[in-house]
Amino acid sequence: MTHAQEHKSHTKLIWKVFIILSVITIAEVFLGIIKPDVLYLTKFLGTSPLNIIFLILTLVKAYYITWFFMHMADEKKSLRRAVVWTAVFLIIYLATLLLIEGSYINDVLGPLTKWNY
Repeated sequence: MTHAQEHKSHTKLIWKVFIILSVITIAEVFLGIIKPDVLYLTKFLGTSPLNIIFLILTLVKAYYITWFFMHMADEKKSLRRAVVWTAVFLIIYLATLLLIEGSYINDVLGPLTKWNY
């Protein structure tokens, strides 16, 4: 392996990942500002589709950050799977628990509490 092959530039890749993360962030901010009634006022899987979209976009951003900026793409396949899949499943599990428990609390305390919207 020559010296030039060992130190190849990742500038193009960094810009590509930066653009992808920027587009996802802009989409999240745009959806958060606009809040379409179709996505915000309907229920799906215990929450609004807008919340599910935010969760998915956040997972995609977390994946890209882990994969490229924590250099997981250069690691062995088993380590990559152990780190990335564990984090993905943990986040999905915690989000599911929050949605289920939040829905339960809203159902139980909702009639007793005056919510200020």
